Amino acid sequence: MPERTDFPPIVHSVRANSLTYLSESALADLYDAVKTVEDRRTGGLLIEAGCALGGSAIVIATAKARERPLYVYDVFGMIPPPSVQDGADVHERYRVIQSGHSTGIGGNRYYGYIHDLEAQVAENFRRLGIDPEANNVRLFKGLFADTLHVEQPVALAHLDGDWYESVMTCLQRIEPRLARGGILVIDDYDDWSGCRKAVDEYFADKRDGYDFVRKSRLHIVRTQAPRDVPPTSR
Repeated sequence: MPERTDFPPIVHSVRANSLTYLSESALADLYDAVKTVEDRRTGGLLIEAGCALGGSAIVIATAKARERPLYVYDVFGMIPPPSVQDGADVHERYRVIQSGHSTGIGGNRYYGYIHDLEAQVAENFRRLGIDPEANNVRLFKGLFADTLHVEQPVALAHLDGDWYESVMTCLQRIEPRLARGGILVIDDYDDWSGCRKAVDEYFADKRDGYDFVRKSRLHIVRTQAPRDVPPTSR
């Protein structure tokens, strides 16, 4: 298959501004996934869990209909520590981050070291032509366990929680609300052992209701109607 070259302009913009670790292909796949749920009129909001400097969230916001909500969840600071469920690769990566010597995107300062990162992400949106308030984008600051309470259908969720507990929390909170035809884009399945373990464990008894599609990253597409679920506990 020939390598893709027809990337949406916003993909080039977020890459040129060093706002994401993702490749052009990964960003284009994300953009296309949002367009797919829009074209199919899949009901529900959009979620990004873990946004770094906001590059991928800006791509989502550009691709979506203005009136569809996009909720962006992040600690907007230092990434939480991994757990015993994560492998040695994750713990070594966290050791480097915690040491203060992690290199950021494009050789810039690592985003977790930036003071008032939430304000910086909002400014990045505006700088690339997306006013968050006017485009129905909301930022939620805090741990996923504390802030991610999903009480309406979800059309697409981009999960970039890196470690086991963060990814598992996202799956437990979001998957029951994922609409039929909805998409989970898993950022770190091929990169971090904890993420891969969380996904494999969570979907061990649910795979019949999903298509697992390998693009630049793992896309999980719901093929059956979601089961009834109680309201998310707070």
